[in-house]
Amino acid sequence: MNPPLDLLSQQFRRQLKTVPSDFVRSMMDAINWNSRLIGIKGPRGVGKTVLMLQYIRMHLGNVLDQVLYVSLDNVALANLSLVGLADTFVKQGGKFLILDEVHRYKNWAVELKNCYDLYPELNIAFSGSSLLEILNARADLSRRAIVYHMQGLSFREYTAIECGTELPVLSLDTILESHADISFEINQKLRPLYHFDRYLEYGYYPFYREQSDLYFHRINEVINMILEIELPALRGIELSYIHRLKQLMQIVSSSVPFVPNVSKLSEKIGIDRKTLLAYLHYLHEVKLTSNLFKEAGGISKLQKPQKIYLDNTNLMYALNPNQVNRGNLRETFFANQLSYKYNLQYTPQGDFLIDEKYTFEIGGKSKAPKQIKDLKEAYLAIDGVEYGVGRKIPLWLFGFTY
Repeated sequence: MNPPLDLLSQQFRRQLKTVPSDFVRSMMDAINWNSRLIGIKGPRGVGKTVLMLQYIRMHLGNVLDQVLYVSLDNVALANLSLVGLADTFVKQGGKFLILDEVHRYKNWAVELKNCYDLYPELNIAFSGSSLLEILNARADLSRRAIVYHMQGLSFREYTAIECGTELPVLSLDTILESHADISFEINQKLRPLYHFDRYLEYGYYPFYREQSDLYFHRINEVINMILEIELPALRGIELSYIHRLKQLMQIVSSSVPFVPNVSKLSEKIGIDRKTLLAYLHYLHEVKLTSNLFKEAGGISKLQKPQKIYLDNTNLMYALNPNQVNRGNLRETFFANQLSYKYNLQYTPQGDFLIDEKYTFEIGGKSKAPKQIKDLKEAYLAIDGVEYGVGRKIPLWLFGFTY
């Protein structure tokens, strides 16, 4: 290989030696790595880089001469195009090009499309932390890339790390049919209630294992980068409103849960209703919030959400640690874990409607099924219990769906 390819290869091999191998996300098996163009999108800090390097170590270790991993914020790429890099790499016998942080590279989507078209012998995997950049690039990569979404650790994955006991992923139907037996088996192997509150506070982002005293500081850095850099640059949000969006997120974190009154919010923040709805949509796009609507499917940026949650419970503790509402915390956990594989909607007869079929009410031990008692496919997700009975299911068990 010739510089800078030779330099990039040396850097990649050094980095590969440091990648942890004690725990591998279940997403590893969900990705079709044989596809010619794979994308992995997800918020910063959820483990995309580690996953790609683990894949190389586990599956391409015997053909490393044909593999190149590059983070596109690398200064060695300053005077080299992606197409030029791919061309040189292929001529040197390269077959697997792994590109990290693609959003850091100008015109990356167009160049990736060109690489795909020009070098059919090359398999390319890329990751991006800017969800807006990936969304903007869909037109350029349509019909070519298979894009997977990666989110933070599930409660199941967190317990696997903490206890060294990896338990299987459960489908929602399996939980509904066999939750009593499953919860009994899990309780024989670990103490879910002991770990659950810890997970809600600091177990979502894999970097909780590094410098735990800086955990919430790092989460706030991620929030600030999205609000102060990405949203103004990619969605045109005025900088003067950024601090108000932060205030809005803090309000959401301490509400019971947050049911937006758009007219009052619009007046309080000082922007018109249409602009406010667009801003709420953008927060949902970048996975800072999870907005619940009456309708399923495509959501326009002018639709009013019925409820707004923060994307995950750790954001609640990072933004407003002394005012976290337990009811909101429970619903945020449920929404985060279930929305990864299932469609969630607002319903007036419970807290959530899943896949337009199952109704769920979320609550504590004393929760009664008043709102859902006349519905056939309706269940209670109960906090603070080890085992369930009938239609009452332990809330923590829904953290085993991925």
